Amino acid sequence: MFGYVVVNQKSLKEEELKIYREFYCGLCEALKRRYGLIGRLALSYDMTFVVMLLTGLYDTDTAEEDFRCLARPQERQQRLINDFSYYGADMTVILSYYKCVDDWQDERKKKSLIASWLLKGKFRKAERLHPEKAKNIKNLLGEINNKEKENTENIDLISGLFGKVMADIVAMKNDSWAPLLNKLGFYLGKFIYIMDAYDDVEKDIESGSYNPFKNKFGKNGFEEETERILNMMMAECAQSFELLPIVDNIEILRNIIYAGVWAKFEMTKARRKDKYGSI
Repeated sequence: MFGYVVVNQKSLKEEELKIYREFYCGLCEALKRRYGLIGRLALSYDMTFVVMLLTGLYDTDTAEEDFRCLARPQERQQRLINDFSYYGADMTVILSYYKCVDDWQDERKKKSLIASWLLKGKFRKAERLHPEKAKNIKNLLGEINNKEKENTENIDLISGLFGKVMADIVAMKNDSWAPLLNKLGFYLGKFIYIMDAYDDVEKDIESGSYNPFKNKFGKNGFEEETERILNMMMAECAQSFELLPIVDNIEILRNIIYAGVWAKFEMTKARRKDKYGSI
């Protein structure tokens, strides 16, 4: 369930895109420092949003560092790294480990089995740092797995379980901002699960894998109804976000919430229109 919480690069200013990439590089470095090169295998843009959100909400020292990246060794780069970068790294490892285990158990993907072996020791370290969150995430993902085995079509129920996972991750601290962060994370998590199901439904039908939309795909109103639900999820997410006293990098975060998360939906919708004609 990765790859949906990203920026819309076309509508960002050059300096904003630079800052976004610097936070991403900071998360990459935090993964390396805490979990080694193996930890970097779990890197994704999605957790960059959480890092930037928490950085904008709480006062923290953020270091700006020069470095050379193996991807572009010919020029020096900059990264932004702070305590929330390490928190994002911890949550990335926990989620990635459980995803690999789930993919192996459900679809017998050998690469997922190998990845889970490589990440297991890293996961144990993250688990020791955040025992309560690791336990909650494990239990919630277990509930999701059970509902998937039951072939439930109750998208509100099953997406709500992943919403609780993201709520626990986004609300890093138990403080006065926790209720708003919980709500933001909850509806973002529901959006991610529903978007993932929408994006994968054709593949899952072909492979026989679980998908709550299997019996709805291709029927009249499916696309419109799914888009309506996704809009509702992000409207609730945005409402909570706008109540947070965030100033730094606010336009980048708004770009993600109001535009970036829709990039994959628009791509999938356009692909299906080309393939099937009117949808």
